[in-house]
Amino acid sequence: MYLIGIDVGTGSARAGVFDAQGAMLASAKADVTMWREAGAIVEQSSDQIWDAVCQSVKAAVAASGIDPAQVGGIGFDATCSLVVLGAGGVPLAVGPSEDPARNIIVWMDHRAVAQAERINAMGHQVLKYVGGVISPEMETPKLLWLRENRPAIFNAATDFFDLADFLTWKASGSRARSTCTVTCKWTYLAHQARWDAGYFQQIGLGVLADEGFSRIGTEMVEPGTALADGLTTQAALDLGLPAGIQVAAGLIDAHAGGVGTVGAMGADATDNMAYVFGTSSCTMTTTAAPQFVPGVWGPYFSAMVPGMWLNEGGQSAAGAAIDHLLKLHPAHAEAAAAAKAAGQPLAVCLANQALERVSTASDAVDLAGGVHVVPEFLGNRAPFADPHARALIAGLGMDEDLTSLVQLYIAGLCGIGYGLRQIIDTQAAHGAPIQRVMISGGAGQHDLVRQVLADSTGVAVVATEADEPVLLGSAILAAVAAGQYATIPQAMAAMSRLKQDFPPSTGRHNRVHAARYEAFKALQATARLVRSAS
Repeated sequence: MYLIGIDVGTGSARAGVFDAQGAMLASAKADVTMWREAGAIVEQSSDQIWDAVCQSVKAAVAASGIDPAQVGGIGFDATCSLVVLGAGGVPLAVGPSEDPARNIIVWMDHRAVAQAERINAMGHQVLKYVGGVISPEMETPKLLWLRENRPAIFNAATDFFDLADFLTWKASGSRARSTCTVTCKWTYLAHQARWDAGYFQQIGLGVLADEGFSRIGTEMVEPGTALADGLTTQAALDLGLPAGIQVAAGLIDAHAGGVGTVGAMGADATDNMAYVFGTSSCTMTTTAAPQFVPGVWGPYFSAMVPGMWLNEGGQSAAGAAIDHLLKLHPAHAEAAAAAKAAGQPLAVCLANQALERVSTASDAVDLAGGVHVVPEFLGNRAPFADPHARALIAGLGMDEDLTSLVQLYIAGLCGIGYGLRQIIDTQAAHGAPIQRVMISGGAGQHDLVRQVLADSTGVAVVATEADEPVLLGSAILAAVAAGQYATIPQAMAAMSRLKQDFPPSTGRHNRVHAARYEAFKALQATARLVRSAS
């Protein structure tokens, strides 16, 4: 039996073909368009995303050389973006472009900041399960924005889907929602198996409650649950696969990275924090009992590992923050051209150059010198839940050479690490300590990055054997839906394995990072002070 894992990220759809032991035979990807407009608007097309999914699946299966008839299950993960459909599944325009193809409000879209602030001011009790403060990245503020700013579209919509649930509906015809998506981003109370009608009434979305929540989900299932009768005839034609293949209830993309990594050390994943370091970053910590951590989303029940609780944090910009930071430097264009000529991403090229300048990866912190970066270009997701926070760079001179670009890169990478350290410290102080960080995501693949993160957090960073742990996470869902394994923990233990451990450096490096971490927190506090005075 073979399994297909599908990941829809911010910029592309990817598919991987796996065997039942978790080895990836082949993968492929297709790019996805993103539209940006003033007012923090970021949109995508569900039709184009489905087309990209189909392209990537067909290409991955062809590259793997397997017989499609041997595929037993298919699993999806996706960004937590809001898909809006009208009668018959027709896309509806969600923004001022009036283009119905643009029917997705992307996760990073911040048009609903005012709505989120109003919801938070009301202080409904459901907010205690999102870290006390709801984010404009979540779906109920976005739905409220639609009702207030595009009422005709809101009223015409027959389905509001999280993107992962849209994809499983498109594949299987099932309107069941994953407890991952609705619990993490829609305020569904999975531990009580209910929506809180009072919350929707209070914030101005009472119509959804009055309808019995038919447009946002009445059937909730745990990730990995087999949906309906499997792959529909039409979806099978679109994907180039046989009809009837089991389709698993999906996950948010970061949570798929968690499933693909945290079980690599055995069935008990409570000591391991999943850290998905991509365009943004996401942290996920599994606990046996609910732990309430201010500024960290959750606790969520059955949102990643069924039957367990989850705390979710992260940074709204991580890999994207590094990319943006580097673009600010005068040497960026020259360095980017050289990296392109070498066939490498710029960040990888700079990491390699940093390693050439030091004796060990831990010595890289010395290259940062007096430059300090708080890389909160898109706000602070955790532990302050502050969408208004912004980045700071301290210690810049007038240097324009490659050496100073490497310096800025290392300082920015340290800043990412200190933001992660804040989340780890905050969780530990509220009953959710961790022993190690299980890393995944494209921005976290370089050994220098992994060592700097270990040193800056003071916690071991562990890489798993899978080159694509997010795709593996979705393949694990497929394996459970297909009956290859009885539970997600069993599948995680069987299909994921450790590759390399990056323990934090001690001694001098530890003292340097401790001092820089204090400077990082001081800069954050100064930024809040300055903002309050403006």
